[in-house]
Amino acid sequence: MKTTPTVTLNNGVEMPILGFGVYQISRSETQQAVSAALEAGYRSIDTAAIYGNEEGVGSAVRACGLARDEVFITSKLWVQDAGEEPARRAFETSLARLGIEYLDIYLIHQPFGDVYGAWRALQDLMREGLARAIGVSNFHPDRLVDLIAHNEVTPAVNQIECHPFFQRSDYQMLMQELNVQIESWSPFARGRSDLFANPTLSEIGAKHGKTVPQVVLRWLSQRGVVSIPKSARPERIRENLDIFDFDLSPTEVEHIAKLDTGSTLFLEHCDPKVVSELSSLRIT
Repeated sequence: MKTTPTVTLNNGVEMPILGFGVYQISRSETQQAVSAALEAGYRSIDTAAIYGNEEGVGSAVRACGLARDEVFITSKLWVQDAGEEPARRAFETSLARLGIEYLDIYLIHQPFGDVYGAWRALQDLMREGLARAIGVSNFHPDRLVDLIAHNEVTPAVNQIECHPFFQRSDYQMLMQELNVQIESWSPFARGRSDLFANPTLSEIGAKHGKTVPQVVLRWLSQRGVVSIPKSARPERIRENLDIFDFDLSPTEVEHIAKLDTGSTLFLEHCDPKVVSELSSLRIT
């Protein structure tokens, strides 16, 4: 079985550049999907408290026969638990749901609430060895720079929307300067803007004997972007991992660059309505 390439985070921890995401996979399907991913060769699994499926992830990881240090596990702190003491309690709850002794990386899921109290807790968790690395998700540039400027530990990762229609190239350059790894959620834009039938991506895929999803994932990996595609179908899970036997040419990369609209297809985190909606959403 081929080994997935890794990126080295700012504290020396290695993270697979391609992982498996479980957002919107139901609790009943999660264990089976994660088991299929691990069997296919994925060695990075991304979950979150708000997804409601940490138990299924943990069950699959514990049953797969791999040593704990062979699987990179991410989970995330939800807004309702922002704050120093709540963050530690939420982290401990996630560990219990997963049934593991440590996380490879723990992320603040949204830039809302008492982010600074939460970050103090995450720094302590990393110092104690309970989280090998810590990071953030959905932080816009100003929020990321501010967090770094006023804290001791720089986030290892910022997980953000990043796909062919919202490429975030300028932000990636800033993160490189700050020594923060960019990670893409929803690399396929959840199929919006008819991504899977896009003529440019389809033509490039045909030249390489690859599908549109494989072209997108290869494009991200060549940019040095970590990605976490999701699927509950075993054949698609295997297909998404089969991207390291071809390279996109500079011309093909230029063609993909022209697809960038420069704006989100999902949520604008600076929108007061979005802030209110996410802040009121509770883990059940």
